Amino acid sequence: MQRAADEAHAQVIALREESGPPTQQEWTEAQTATYETAWRAWRDLARDVQAAVTEHAAEQGQNRYEVEAGVKKAARHPEG
Repeated sequence: MQRAADEAHAQVIALREESGPPTQQEWTEAQTATYETAWRAWRDLARDVQAAVTEHAAEQGQNRYEVEAGVKKAARHPEG
């Protein structure tokens, strides 16, 4: 789940870099729609990760922040 959220976030960043900051240049309707769709996907995936981390931490009696850090580390650095 974390990897999917990270990939969605990378897509949002790539779209923003490709189109430029929306406050500095006007985006087309297609650019805006594509960006908003990507942003919603990232937001939804991140929300789902947070909910799963919170639930797991509560079930295991663990600190949520430590569980989240472990999940992010495992997703982003699986070799370590």
